[in-house]
Amino acid sequence: MTPVAGSGRLARSTGELDPPSAYVAGYAKARAVDQEAADNYIRHTTIGDPELDPVMEELSSMNPGKLHGFIRSGIEQDEGGLRAAPQRLRDFFRHVDEEPPWLDRASFHPGRLAFYRNVADTVTAFLCGVLVEGFTTLIRKSFVATGRVQYEPTQRRQKQNIRQLVDIFLPGGLERDGDGWRLSARIRFIHARVRNLLERHDDWDAEAWGVPLSSAHMGFAISVFSAGLLEYSARMGAVYSDEEQKSVLAVWRYTGHVMGIPHSILFADAEEALAIRRIAHMCEPPLDADSATMVKAWLSSAAPTAGITEPNEARAVTKLVYSVSRALVGNAVADQLEIPKTGAVGTLFLYRLNQTIKKVVKNSKATRLENFSTLLSASAYDFGGMSYDMPDRVKHGESRPW
Repeated sequence: MTPVAGSGRLARSTGELDPPSAYVAGYAKARAVDQEAADNYIRHTTIGDPELDPVMEELSSMNPGKLHGFIRSGIEQDEGGLRAAPQRLRDFFRHVDEEPPWLDRASFHPGRLAFYRNVADTVTAFLCGVLVEGFTTLIRKSFVATGRVQYEPTQRRQKQNIRQLVDIFLPGGLERDGDGWRLSARIRFIHARVRNLLERHDDWDAEAWGVPLSSAHMGFAISVFSAGLLEYSARMGAVYSDEEQKSVLAVWRYTGHVMGIPHSILFADAEEALAIRRIAHMCEPPLDADSATMVKAWLSSAAPTAGITEPNEARAVTKLVYSVSRALVGNAVADQLEIPKTGAVGTLFLYRLNQTIKKVVKNSKATRLENFSTLLSASAYDFGGMSYDMPDRVKHGESRPW
């Protein structure tokens, strides 16, 4: 991977970087294992979205409604609506339409088939393993600083995460006019907006944590969303061919590109995804109370997100979610995250057995339809159209609804 030119903070003649203070100890240990990868990861803790951040800085004082309208026009390719937008935003969207030379849309097809064949295992692994692992980095500080760890925002984020998962694997979802592309681009704008707001706020300690929602964390996250998803879902019982694994990685790699992750921290293949994931865990500081708070809010929201409100059933689902998450991430990490021990034995075996029984007693077509219907009901689908509103205050409770 090629570092971003001129990025990072070189401080010593040895070539070591001067990392944000929270990363000092982890960076030293990681550099002893893989100097190049450690340097690259730490360098990106001080980088956000090099292309979009300057645009959002320039437009930070614009009327929110007007700005959101221009963003909608740009993402939805409404040339008439975008014509009145500031030149810098119009230039940004012209550049966004340029596809990377490595893009091969035909490579997405096997991954799509595999996703819907393994949909129950994949979504469960995504919610109970992938996104839990995501909270092990300092990205958690961004969520805590904005106050987006309370019950309702967590449920909404779960629905949005599921919707993105559904949309990028739909046929045509990552075409320029597809909902997967549009939603991923929307997420890019939201990240840039939150980054802009946090960098101006007293609650953000840049010297300790680097840039909010840094490209290091984005590069790590997309590696977990891809390679981690394959690993966790296979442990749940999903089966993939080699071609399907490569295809799932291809879907997520292009999604990461659309989300604005710099190519210098965006994986090219499974080996790089695993390497980024491994070095990130070395560089990141130890888990803390914020990690546990995020994970508890996340896992406890699974039942209401799925529409389960009956108390006994909700408690049973929450208990299962805790036990599956603990089985996926391992007891050592689960203990640090304070994931409750439920006393369940052989959780993954029992889950796989249950899924196998369901597949046997129902024909495959009916199962696929039921799975897709469940995904839609648990997703943040607004059939009135996708919202392009963004926060206008750092604190979630003080911001206009978005």
